[in-house]
Amino acid sequence: MLDEIARITAQAGRIAAGRCDTAFNRWEKKPGELVCDIDLEVDAFLREHLGALDPEAGWLSEETLDVSDRYERRRTWVVDPIDGTRDYLRGRPGWSVSVALVEDRVPVIGVLSAPARDELWTAERGRGARRNGERLKASDRTALPGARVPAEQLPDADADLVPVAKPNSIALRIALVAAGEADLVATLKWGFEWDIAAAALIAEEAGAVVTGALGQPLAFNTASGHAFGVLAAAPGIHAAAVERLRERALALV
Repeated sequence: MLDEIARITAQAGRIAAGRCDTAFNRWEKKPGELVCDIDLEVDAFLREHLGALDPEAGWLSEETLDVSDRYERRRTWVVDPIDGTRDYLRGRPGWSVSVALVEDRVPVIGVLSAPARDELWTAERGRGARRNGERLKASDRTALPGARVPAEQLPDADADLVPVAKPNSIALRIALVAAGEADLVATLKWGFEWDIAAAALIAEEAGAVVTGALGQPLAFNTASGHAFGVLAAAPGIHAAAVERLRERALALV
């Protein structure tokens, strides 16, 4: 099943990449939240083809009104047709198509297609994670100071960390932890499951630790479809990162 999901997700990525330089409409769903015609086109493609692959699975997507009975279903597709729309609209490569199959609240298959980066990321629970077929392994870093974080700039309180290139897609940022190209990714706000479901599995299968912002376990296909933050890190620094961010996170819950 992983091969079929990867094939469908890669095709969705090619559809989006092929439309990147064409004329299409774009607008704000709400202030600061961009969407375009291609988001909807890719969403429809994925729903048709993934739905045919597993008709019994529910559906949770950024671009579909959440009015189904997906919460009652054992399996659910959790999808972001274009994660990192801002980079997509600017012609930058930091976007991806994110697809996860969640079973009993846990991602069991995750795929990211990032065609502008020539990358296809895949994971199956218990069977590891890969990028373009190559096995992934999170870094073995054990000291939080000096940890690499995808960021344009860091707050003064984190001046001992090292910023590295930051794709707009949060899924890709988490995937960089899986690849050992970053050591830590953290968000301290309420977000959506579709942003992180596939990438969380990819990072975990590469040996990283992935939790909520307070170190709490993540669950998917919840009634709300929300999660408070995400903290993905090399296993040797995850506990220290949770401790450093705890007060900041608690102030935002």
